[in-house]
Amino acid sequence: MTFANILTLAGGLGLFLFGMKMMSESIEKAAGAKLRKILEIFTTNKFAGLAVGMFFTAIMQSSSACTVMVVSFVNSGLINLYQAAGIIMGANIGTTITSQLVSFKLSDYAPIFLLIGAVLIMFVKKPAINRIGYIIVSFGTLFLGISLMSQSMNGLKESPEVINFFASLSNPFLAVLIGLLITGVVQSSSVTVSIVLLLAQQGLLSNFSIVIFIILGCNMGACVSALLASLSGMKDAKRAAMIHFLFNLVGTIIVFIIMVIFDGVFEANPLVEFMLKFSKYNYGRYVANCHTFIKIFQVIVLFPMSGLLVKATYLIIPGKEEKVGYNDEYKLQFIGNKVVFNPATAVVEVTNEIERMANLALDNLNRAMNSLVTLDEEEIEKVAEVENNINFLNKTITDYLVKLTQSTIPIEDLQNIGAYFHVVNDIERIGDHATNIAETAQMRKEKNIEFSKEAFNEMAQMMDAINLNLQYAIEMFSQRKMEHIDQVKETEDKIDNMEKEFQQTHVQRLTKNECTAEAGMLYSDILSGLERVGDHATNIAFSILGNS
Repeated sequence: MTFANILTLAGGLGLFLFGMKMMSESIEKAAGAKLRKILEIFTTNKFAGLAVGMFFTAIMQSSSACTVMVVSFVNSGLINLYQAAGIIMGANIGTTITSQLVSFKLSDYAPIFLLIGAVLIMFVKKPAINRIGYIIVSFGTLFLGISLMSQSMNGLKESPEVINFFASLSNPFLAVLIGLLITGVVQSSSVTVSIVLLLAQQGLLSNFSIVIFIILGCNMGACVSALLASLSGMKDAKRAAMIHFLFNLVGTIIVFIIMVIFDGVFEANPLVEFMLKFSKYNYGRYVANCHTFIKIFQVIVLFPMSGLLVKATYLIIPGKEEKVGYNDEYKLQFIGNKVVFNPATAVVEVTNEIERMANLALDNLNRAMNSLVTLDEEEIEKVAEVENNINFLNKTITDYLVKLTQSTIPIEDLQNIGAYFHVVNDIERIGDHATNIAETAQMRKEKNIEFSKEAFNEMAQMMDAINLNLQYAIEMFSQRKMEHIDQVKETEDKIDNMEKEFQQTHVQRLTKNECTAEAGMLYSDILSGLERVGDHATNIAFSILGNS
């Protein structure tokens, strides 16, 4: 084995890893939002989750991407751990598609993929076609890496040391350890299994029982990336990663025991013979089929026990998460260091955080209006405290949105970000109006300014309409539903008409000396402020138009 062989092998591995990463990111950017919607819709039960996990991972070519997205969904409250278990098991089957593709020697067509992809990127102006081009280029890059690794392994057959090493590899525990360590380093079981496949195709791995043990080690090593990603996450994130780990650990132990027994009892392991015959003695197909069959068998055995795996995670990671309340000061609940960042679910998480901010502003507006009536000093001070929290959320969410514009989030999500900046600003302005009203309450108290019963009744009527519109607006924004759009329009017109009507009745009271000039000025400002709050609510509701 020459130094040139080593360089070619390293270069091929680098291209393979880069191609896989590029393909995953390109597909995530082009179709991540649609795949996310599929996950949201079809995870109502474990069986649907299993199918979705298989489909998603087969498309994305990465079980890690699927697992991290599942963790994000659990953190966001969109699915629970029992639903997550089904998706994770499906992802374990879906990840075997890479080795199946490699076994068909598509690497021969890598230059064609690269040429087609490059043409689509360089000479077609449509962004949608460009994105397809990047996917095809990454596919070609992946298989060009496979081709280079395969070429370098021809040189391995000339190395006595390499041949002796693989020939002497008979210890099942050592084989599992090798698969685990290599996969833990490269962070992809697909890569390691593909390397094993190429070694088998070159005739370097002739002990076909040992091949299965190496694959088991690869499956264990695949858990490393999910476990590392969950370290800084919430407890449910750690539990979701632990489900992945326990599935592979228990599944590996079961298959390991079966293989050891069959190797010990039979001169020729009947499972190995069956798989070789099923693969028509094509050694590359044998490795790919073993990988797929092992995963399918593990799912068949462990799927009925998925509830027990979930319960086991609560024993391994005990205690309840100290969840951030929606009104907790200067804390983030859905974004930040405690949440694993995933481009495909980042918009879901920031939507939840903006919804939390909107509810804070709505509550604070009602608190301010209540303090205007009661003149409660504690309520007035609380309005100021919550406003500081809203300002904190405004800054941190805006910073996060800027971060999203610089990341590889799905195109559909990227188109929404501009509207999100405006929504956050509208919510912050609602918070400012609440502060203005609380300051008016403070002035009323200090100067003993009285409002008439009619004035309080009119403000109450406007607040009822504003509360309704804000609730509709928040629901439309967070759930992307258009069903309340007509009510929002009607209520907005009603608020505008109320403001005009009440300003006129206010003038009439002034002319009849039923209201002081000072009180009248404050009252007029409050009506104008509430009307603007209605405008902000309508802006939030209409932010989904064109992006839903």
